[in-house]
Amino acid sequence: MYSPKKYDLLIKHLRRYSVLGTAHYSCVPPNSPANETDVKTFKDFIEKSKKLLVITGAGVSTESGLPDYNTKGVKFYAGLPYGPVKHQDFIDHEKTRREFWAYHFLAWPTFSSLLPNRTHKILSEWERKGKLHWLVTQNVDALHAKAGSKRLTELHGRFCSVECLDCKNVISRREFQELIKEENTDISEKYVKLNQEQINGFKVPSCKNKKCGGVLKPDIVFYGDYVPKDRVEFVSNKLTESDSLLVLGSSLEVPSAYRFVEAAYKQEKPIGIVNIGPTKADKLANIKISTKCSEILDKI
Repeated sequence: MYSPKKYDLLIKHLRRYSVLGTAHYSCVPPNSPANETDVKTFKDFIEKSKKLLVITGAGVSTESGLPDYNTKGVKFYAGLPYGPVKHQDFIDHEKTRREFWAYHFLAWPTFSSLLPNRTHKILSEWERKGKLHWLVTQNVDALHAKAGSKRLTELHGRFCSVECLDCKNVISRREFQELIKEENTDISEKYVKLNQEQINGFKVPSCKNKKCGGVLKPDIVFYGDYVPKDRVEFVSNKLTESDSLLVLGSSLEVPSAYRFVEAAYKQEKPIGIVNIGPTKADKLANIKISTKCSEILDKI
């Protein structure tokens, strides 16, 4: 669970990456431009594919101002003495929920204003041109949807929706933000941080659907939780329909995405990976290019 010290560290850390600030800037790790051989190899891979399935990860959103989770010195939790909130902690502890929502109440205005970058837009263009069969993202930032992608599965959900754990009613994150304001009239989302007294007194709204009163949780898959079975089956079917798989901006350390790369390998489908640094599936890939995604996609 969060503590006052951990909360302060988190606020300072995220201000460093502008998630709580006003300026959005690139969080792309150090990288080298794609060379001519990489460009030719990647172009051949894309041209041969007629029904391409793409899986994206946090590395796709770094150019929009969101740090990734694994790059040393850049990752979202770099320098912090703990990792992300775990599913069971959120379910079991009211204190965890209070501190989680207190922080995200402040972060939401900036997070929700982030814009799609060149990679998001190119993938949306591929869809319109019939090149992309299906897009699967591990990201919860909804930037692919903002870019216009329709043939899209958000594997881990989206942070702009909030679900009741009891009645399963879903409301928008914007609506939930207003509920927070109504119950916490002494604080403002314009604050840079909250003091401990404000955090301790922070009131988390409960479900208002037919006076349900249930616990509200962002409609995302927390660490320690599982991707819904029907969502996994849907993506598995889309993979079977596809003739090749392209991974963009993911180290594939999370099993929920890695399983699809393993499945593609077993189905003998060509696999391409573009990611700064190594990935868990490098040995399974037909091609692996280490550069930022927009760098190589822009050359196609």
